[in-house]
Amino acid sequence: MERRGAGSGPAVPTTAPTAAPARSPRLPALDGVRAVALCAVLLVHGMPGLLPGGFLGVDLFFVLSGFLITSLLLREAETTGRISLGGFWLRRARRLLPALLLMVAFVLLTARWLLPAQDPAPLRTDAVAALTYWANWRMADRGGDYFTETAAASPLQHTWSLAIEEQFYLLWPLLLILALRLPRRRLVIGIGALLGAAASAVAAASLPATDGTDGTDRLYFGTDTRACAPLIGCALAAALPVLTRHTTLRRCAAAAGVPVICAGLAAAHGDSPWLFHGGLALFAVAAAAVVGELAAAPSSPAARLLSGRAMVLLGRVSYGAYLWHWPLFAVLDADRTGLTGVRLFAARVTTTLLVAAVSFVLVEQPIRRPGAVAAGRRWLLPLGATATASAATVLALLAGPPAVPPPSNAVAAPPLATVAAPQGTGSAPAGGPVTARPGRRAGPPRVMVIGDSVSWTLGAYWPGDPRFELDNQGVQGCGIAVLPELRYGGDPHTNLPYCATWQYRWGSSVAKAEPDVVVVLLDRWELMDRRLDGRWTHVGEPDYDAYLAGQLRTAIDLAAGRGARVALLTAPYTRRQERPDGGLWPEDTPERVDAWNRLLRATAADHPGHPVVLDLNPVVCPDGKFTWQVGNVRVRSDGLHLTPEGVRSVVAPWLAPRLAALATG
Repeated sequence: MERRGAGSGPAVPTTAPTAAPARSPRLPALDGVRAVALCAVLLVHGMPGLLPGGFLGVDLFFVLSGFLITSLLLREAETTGRISLGGFWLRRARRLLPALLLMVAFVLLTARWLLPAQDPAPLRTDAVAALTYWANWRMADRGGDYFTETAAASPLQHTWSLAIEEQFYLLWPLLLILALRLPRRRLVIGIGALLGAAASAVAAASLPATDGTDGTDRLYFGTDTRACAPLIGCALAAALPVLTRHTTLRRCAAAAGVPVICAGLAAAHGDSPWLFHGGLALFAVAAAAVVGELAAAPSSPAARLLSGRAMVLLGRVSYGAYLWHWPLFAVLDADRTGLTGVRLFAARVTTTLLVAAVSFVLVEQPIRRPGAVAAGRRWLLPLGATATASAATVLALLAGPPAVPPPSNAVAAPPLATVAAPQGTGSAPAGGPVTARPGRRAGPPRVMVIGDSVSWTLGAYWPGDPRFELDNQGVQGCGIAVLPELRYGGDPHTNLPYCATWQYRWGSSVAKAEPDVVVVLLDRWELMDRRLDGRWTHVGEPDYDAYLAGQLRTAIDLAAGRGARVALLTAPYTRRQERPDGGLWPEDTPERVDAWNRLLRATAADHPGHPVVLDLNPVVCPDGKFTWQVGNVRVRSDGLHLTPEGVRSVVAPWLAPRLAALATG
């Protein structure tokens, strides 16, 4: 997001091709446009119900960047006879990189304490992507596995837009230099930019919507599909001298653009199909019409309205505010602050603007200001801060250990030392007992863990126990509720492709392993909003409870298919991610968990196989509410899944003797 204005007409060529590039006069109204764009982004990320289309503020920034950069480069070419690529790229680096380094370093160095739901491994990759400006492609592909697809958004996700701008800064000046060799260069540049914008809009409309929970990640983050807005800004810069002479046309276009912008901000949603079928292009054209009027008539009433002191100041710090708002919003959550709604939003915005102002005064401006090298001491603080951030970032990228091992069914763990193993007979490992029940092969007692990804973490991190063998059959992303339409974190979702065959998978796993005990833990997919008989419903409502009870009875029958005892674990409370306003998504509310656990107990009581219900919830949530730690042990890695330490030190000492008793009783 650029900070300097652009002139309203062509510069007068100079006969001195080596002259320094002329500085463009600042247009305060464009700072006001930045302020509007920033406010839209802050609202959609903090109070989306008030301005659901606020994410289009990014497209306002894109249009401004295309317009300002092209205006500056054309002015340089017309006043000096050339474009200095090195000088341009150096100015961009001085303007953008120091604050970005500080923000990324802050996220990496504090994530373990301030953002405990973030997995360090993908976060480090996100940081590399942010610093090398390919974050948009990283975010388009980040949901490639279950744990990241269903996790809270990365605290560096917002750097996708910076990546697109930096890619634009890299490529567009090269194309501009080629175009400047041609006659009628402004016409060529304008037509070329419009053709590129049209190609981008066609790509967005023609590419299939794949990946991500809402199916639009590739379209939303792709450079090719989002290049339309900056290229329309480029075309505006090339055409501005002509538009300056056509006042009526320009004002009519701006008057038509304002309601389009307002309608987009008020009504658009991130998964609105029309956005990628011309909607984003129309919004960019409307934004360009307004920017063109403000640049061509800086003394007009609209320009004066946007040139108020508060708007200008907010626009000047908009880059830093955009950089810092996303991770600070994540840090300042409802759980940590005790605030929700408007009060939480106010605290977040106030903190963001304070940090952005400090960054602007102490880091961004001193490094950007020409002649600062000679100032000596004025460079000391910003350079020291930037150097510290750079070193800290490198160290964090290279040395930061992940809090939770990557998914693997072969996770090693030390033997459980807190539970004494009873003496047994036979040849079970480590002196454990041998069972020989009718119809099943003899051997040590066998326990199977089955269910969704929470069950998977229980089995994957289970410590060795001499009293029984444990077989982990948890499957990431699959419960027993398979109605295809559901909501996850407020977004449309569907079952993973293999979830519909859960009954076959459970039955075949039990038949092959012949367990003595089957532990069932279901803690996510049954708590979602799902569409049943044409309406959205959830656990706790009679019709959906009847559906879930039927699925659960089938699950118990399959688990007990070879004569095994069935142990149903209650679901602990969760806090996978907050809503933007600080509240919880429905699937994370204690009411949903309580409703599921009541259904679990009622179904078990009525089942002829008399499955045992083991109450895991107070073990993991001893105070009757979600907690990250039990004692000094962190039990949840991301607000949902269990940690290796939590399984070994908290869950297993409580659960192991109960399973041993069931297996040998």
